[in-house]
Amino acid sequence: MATICVHALVTGRVQGVWFRQSTLEEAERAGLVGWVRNLPDGSVEVMLQGEEKAVHHVEAWLGQGPELATVADVQSETVDLSEDLAAFSII
Repeated sequence: MATICVHALVTGRVQGVWFRQSTLEEAERAGLVGWVRNLPDGSVEVMLQGEEKAVHHVEAWLGQGPELATVADVQSETVDLSEDLAAFSII
């Protein structure tokens, strides 16, 4: 299957609820590289790269998030592959 890269913006109650750590764990379980970070407006930004099926699995998980999160919306788009991603990290 193809390798893809997806950029996502998650809004709702997604900061202070272990969203970044849970995303890291989901991405690592799926064998993805990329990053997750909090934004000043209270949203969470995510970059996922790897096998297409695995990326779409974690992308779908973002719509639910961890137990304490309340996700209002996930906006995502496929973007060009990033050459400098070697692991998944919280930034």
